[in-house]
Order: sequence, then structure tokens, then C-alpha cells
Amino acid sequence: MRFKDLVPVQYQEGRYQGDPVTLGVGGFGRVELMTTVNHGKYYAVKRVSKKHIVAKRQEEHMLFEKKILKSTQCDFIVLHAAFKDTRYIYMVMEFCGGGEIWTKLKESGRFDEPVAVFCTSCVVEAYAYLHKKNIMYRDLKPENLMLDVRGYVKLVDFGFAKEMVRGDKTYSFVGTPEYMAPEIIKNQGHDFAVDFWSLGILIYELLVGPPFSSSEPQKIYAKILDGVMKYPPYMSEAARSVISKLCPRPGQRLGNTKNGIKDVRHHWFGNMNWHKLRMCQLDPPTVKLIRKGPSYINFDRFPLDQTKADEEFSGWDRDF
Repeated sequence: MRFKDLVPVQYQEGRYQGDPVTLGVGGFGRVELMTTVNHGKYYAVKRVSKKHIVAKRQEEHMLFEKKILKSTQCDFIVLHAAFKDTRYIYMVMEFCGGGEIWTKLKESGRFDEPVAVFCTSCVVEAYAYLHKKNIMYRDLKPENLMLDVRGYVKLVDFGFAKEMVRGDKTYSFVGTPEYMAPEIIKNQGHDFAVDFWSLGILIYELLVGPPFSSSEPQKIYAKILDGVMKYPPYMSEAARSVISKLCPRPGQRLGNTKNGIKDVRHHWFGNMNWHKLRMCQLDPPTVKLIRKGPSYINFDRFPLDQTKADEEFSGWDRDF
């Protein structure tokens, strides 16, 4: 694939008609929908200003994200290729036409249990793959989960991922407040166990809403350290059980004991056929969340950004 073979997809109707389609905007930059001139395959292209990367001291993170891009072959992780020019780094990813889980959650309020089970089981598969490669993910949240057109869930954004030797701990303060494990907040050193904590939080959020929320991060941290989770009466016994087993102290956390991630698969997921899931041979219950229409129908719309980032020549991206 060559970067110059990619062309922007344009909105076909509405007030942004004729403008290039933007799938998402964040502190990092923009994600745009591109297609290839010849055979019309779609890609999501994340564009990040190199100046911004240097200003935020994210060079190592970007290089590591690219390393993951290059070495990952897993159906539950969205990655493809990377390019650069004098202004930007471009991450070219498979386009997930079903949209973000976060958007779907906003639309439906909460998911019924079969949908939540399916979404979470895709995450478990992505974790199994990453952890086997000694990579912690550390940024699980609905915004980082995408649906492909069939309804399979894929993990995106590896900005906080880190390679770790088993048995080691790291002390960086990273993650999204609502999903941070207590040991990150207390700066006690953390390891792969934080990924299982965030899995418990995800299950709760899919079924109910965020268990610990506030407009102020400090208040969120205080609630997490109090550790009180209220289970509404409509939540099944099995869901309560798996959440409470994923969210105790690190040493007792499901997934972090001697059988590892196998233990997670035996709770709450009932009769999930893990082999068929891995082979993408199941009919996902998530398909009912996906709207039919133009390629970008499942995404919010964003106006065009005319500004151009400054050029950046420090050379940190020599190997990119």
C-alpha cells in the first residue's frame, strides 16, 4: 500500500456535503475516512501533528504504537500501516463501519446482557493476544472499542500500551480516570492486573453506566479508592459476580491468578463458543445497533479543519 493511493471519502448529503468525512476528533488529532482509488476499500486514517507529539513528549508512545501496528495480527485489534511527512504521522487502520461502542451506548442508554457479553468477549480475545505478547493495554473504555460492519468489536488506540516483563511493575500514571485501577491512583506500581480491573468497569458501564463518575477527576479517584459499587436490581447475579471478581485487590483479581485469562472465560460468558468467536463465525447480537446507509452513517459528523500543522524536523521519527 502507498499513502498516495488513498483519497478522502466525502459527505454525500447534508450541510457538510462535499467535505471530507471525519470519523473522530481528539486531543491527538483527527481520524478521517479514506478509500483507495482503484478497488474502493475503506480505511480510517489517524493524523497526528508531529509538533504536538514533541510538545507532549509522546515520541516513545508513537513509536511503540507503530511497533504494535507492524507486529499485530489479531481479528480483535484494528491496525494496518503507518506513514509520515514533514507535518504529520499517519496511522492507517482498517475502517470499522459500525461506529464506536461509546456512541451506541449513548444512543441506547445501556446494553442488554447478550450484547454486553459479546462486546466483552471480543475484548477478552484482544487481551489474550496482547498479554501473550507481554503488552498491557491500559486504556480500555467504550470510546476505544469499534464495531465492524458485521458487529465484531475491535480495540483501537494504543497510546497507553506498554511492553512489560512478567513479574515487573511500572509506575506511570496513565489511563482514563473512570477506568483507572486503585494501584495506579495510589502509585503503588502496577502490572497486567490493571487490564482486568478495567474489564470489570467496562462490563458495569455496558450494563448500567459508569460505576465511578464525576466531572472532577479527584472525586472519581476518591470513589474508586472507596471501592463501593452499587448493583441495580436488574443486573444478573452472574454479571455481579464477574465484576466483583475482576475488581478486588490486584493479587485476587480474576485473570491475574494462576490460570490467567482462562479463568475469565469461565465466568459470566455462559455458552460462548470461544473458538467460533476467534474464527469470526458467530452472528453478533451487536448487529442490531448498526445503522444502514452511507459508509459513515454510524459516526457523528464533524466540520472540516482548514488549519495545517507546522513542520517538524527534529528527526525523532527517523525510523517511522
